[in-house]
Amino acid sequence: MLIGEYIHTIDEKNRVSMPAKFRKELGRKIIITPGLGQCLFIFTTKEWEKVSQKLSSSDSDLSFLKADQRNFNRYMFGRAAEVEIDSIGRMLIPEFLQEGIRLRDKAAIIGVRDRLEVWNEKAWSEQKEMVSKQAEQLAERLGNESK
Repeated sequence: MLIGEYIHTIDEKNRVSMPAKFRKELGRKIIITPGLGQCLFIFTTKEWEKVSQKLSSSDSDLSFLKADQRNFNRYMFGRAAEVEIDSIGRMLIPEFLQEGIRLRDKAAIIGVRDRLEVWNEKAWSEQKEMVSKQAEQLAERLGNESK
């Protein structure tokens, strides 16, 4: 399970060190794609297969006939990139993905169970603050939905 929060500096070659805690679990190849909100999602190749199946499935094999599904799939698949983690644990996040979240000097890498999220450090700080103020209400709503 991927959990925890880590802040890492982006080096002069735009590489980010993957937290040592995650390296073994992720393997050498990962998939980075735009996330929801102001972050990127990182999946193992195995987990990406599961996500791909879910994104492509529908009640029929003709999911491409649904405009919303086509558009979301374009967003997720079209801007996804397969990235290798080098021998000392660094990854090079493609520039077009860095630009999308204004990733500059420092990256917040967050474990969210089955994926990692990469945030601009300032945006992550703001997100944490916002959610911490709403945590009780969010828990209440989520608890009511499961009834």
